[in-house]
Amino acid sequence: MPIPDYQTIMLPLLEAAGDGNEYKIRELIQPIIDHFQLTETDKKTLLPSGTQPVIDNRVYWANTYLKKAGLLQSEKRGYVQITPLGLEVLNSNPPKIDNAFLRQFKAFQEFIGSSTGSSQDVTIPEEQSSQTPEEALQNAWKSLNTTLAADLLQKIKSVDASRFEQLVVDLLLAMGYGGSRQEAGNTVGKSGDGGIDGIINEDRLGLDKIYIQAKRWENTVPIKEVRDFAGALLAQKATKGVFITTSDYPKSAYDYVKSIDRTIVLVDGIRLAELMIEFRMGVSVKETYQVKEIDTDYFEA
Repeated sequence: MPIPDYQTIMLPLLEAAGDGNEYKIRELIQPIIDHFQLTETDKKTLLPSGTQPVIDNRVYWANTYLKKAGLLQSEKRGYVQITPLGLEVLNSNPPKIDNAFLRQFKAFQEFIGSSTGSSQDVTIPEEQSSQTPEEALQNAWKSLNTTLAADLLQKIKSVDASRFEQLVVDLLLAMGYGGSRQEAGNTVGKSGDGGIDGIINEDRLGLDKIYIQAKRWENTVPIKEVRDFAGALLAQKATKGVFITTSDYPKSAYDYVKSIDRTIVLVDGIRLAELMIEFRMGVSVKETYQVKEIDTDYFEA
């Protein structure tokens, strides 16, 4: 089954803590995984940011909302225990617990009021959502970046050949390759030797070299171009190469580079744009949102 949303997790989580013992919240993740018969793939599925498993995040948020309603409590950080009210709720055998169910409790109503700046009866945005607030934020970020990458790629395709070569140099430098700008600028776009557009240092000391092919294409790159690049690497006795394009590659090209005895990385147009966003090239920061949490060390000092 799919990974349950955080509201679906609320009742099983309360049941897992129903014996009255104090648990580390992390100890209750496995019972939830077992309850919903999640697979290893489900357990390893990460948030868009890649910082945390989705199931962990949803268990933590279910715990947060149950605590806000007074059904669970934490006497110390990272621990959780059912409350008398929580036991009362369990004994009533509710078919499910979700945000709508929690609205009957005064503590949760106050939480909603403090979250919205109003004590009026309100609908919290995530009440009808399967996403936790953190997931919603990260998915919105991912959607914005996807749109930005598509727009950025169109801009990349509009530049001339020399500007595209400079763009490639700037990106490689931003990623930590190429040594100095002068060294990098004097290599990419200057070779033209047997399908190689340039040679750049893998590190600042020049202990190894990376051979570059950088081409602006509108249509899918023919696999012949990738084979020619691999042949050029062989002729140079080189073991590492990067083929960068503004278009894309056929599946056969990816299969081919996996089958040969040298390392060739294929960077298509979307990946190129994503790397430029990641290393802040050709983009600027419009807004910055910080997600904060309580610093318990401050209060314990």
